[in-house]
Order: sequence, then structure tokens, then C-alpha cells
Amino acid sequence: MKPMTEKHLAVFRRHMVEVVDIHFDLAEDEIGKSRPDEGLRTALLNVPRHLFVPAQLAAVAYQDTPLPIGFDKTLSQPFIGALMLDLLDLAPGQRVLEIGTGLGYQAAVMAELGAEVWTVEIVEEFAEAARVRLDALGLHAAIRVGDGSRGWSDHAPFDRILVTAAAAEPPQALVDQLADGGRMVIPIGAGDVQQLATVTRQGGEVSVREVMPVRFTRLETA
Repeated sequence: MKPMTEKHLAVFRRHMVEVVDIHFDLAEDEIGKSRPDEGLRTALLNVPRHLFVPAQLAAVAYQDTPLPIGFDKTLSQPFIGALMLDLLDLAPGQRVLEIGTGLGYQAAVMAELGAEVWTVEIVEEFAEAARVRLDALGLHAAIRVGDGSRGWSDHAPFDRILVTAAAAEPPQALVDQLADGGRMVIPIGAGDVQQLATVTRQGGEVSVREVMPVRFTRLETA
């Protein structure tokens, strides 16, 4: 069998985005919209997801399923990852903090959308691997190894915060680092099934909106 080419992978990438579109349409009642933002769709089409998984999984990188990336961590299902980014409602130039870099895929998509990205990863090997992948694509994100529940106060406040691991409640340090008018997307819950939620801060008031059930690994602290 011939090896897959970039042309083949681009077809798989388009198919992935079409499947994401279908999921949005089916979950319109929960999400509040039937289709991802066009800017996000374009970024998903542009960023080569297969470069952000272990090489042996490149051929299945565009399937609508979470994929193991090592250290008992996964890259989220494309629909869930896209939904989290859509809920962030990112605009070019906004300052965004990501908790849980992994191999850098979500950071790459956010950088492709024009955001200024700071991302914290507790696994040192992931942080270095993500840095290499982002640099190879000419995308920039500041990466730090550490306890994501503490955020990155040196660069706060942030317009947006994306948390790719579950917590029983939004960590107070992250809420404190959210700018007025800012938004956080985080899975909330103490059990195996959590609620994907948006947390907004406006005039000192913090509000939480639950969107839909999800399953994430727990947010690690150091």
C-alpha cells in the first residue's frame, strides 16, 4: 500500500470538519447554534492535527475520537475540542491562557485564530514536544511547565482561559486571572462525567453556564 500524502491527509481534515459540523447541528439545543464559527472552521482546516499526535497514530488523527498521547493523557475528540474553542469566542489579538498544553494542538488552533497564547503543561516532555511542533509550523505560544491550577499570574489578566482537564469547581486562581468581561471554558464536576461549562466574569460577578456532559481526566496539581 502506498504511504499517505499531504493531499490524502487534507481530505481527512475536511471530513473531520464536516463531522464536527454534523455534531454541532445535532447538539444545537445544548450549544445554542448549529454550526461552528467560520474562522474556527478555517483554522481547523489549516492546522495539521496529525502532527500533534504520536507518529504511529497520524493515520487516525482525523477520526472523531479522543487519541492517547502518552502519560495517560489524550487529545480530545475533534468535536469536543472544536466546541470548547467555539465557546471561548476568540477574537484576533485576545490574550488566552490554556491549561493543559498536551502536544500543542489546541494552542496551535488558537494561534492560527490570531490569539496571543500562554499555555501551562504539567508534563515536561509534553511542553518540549509542543514547542517543537508549534515552531515547525511558524505558530507562537508561550509554554511553561507547572501546575495549571495556579494559572500564569505574571501575564494576567487574560481575556480567555481554556482548561482541558476537569475540576470540581473553577480554580479560584484562574477566576482571579480572568479579565473583566472575560470567559473561561472548563469541564466542571467531581465524578467521571462532568459538565462542560463557560465561566464569565463581569463587573466582579462570576456566572457559570453548563452546556453538555463530557468526560475529561482530572486537573493535576503539583
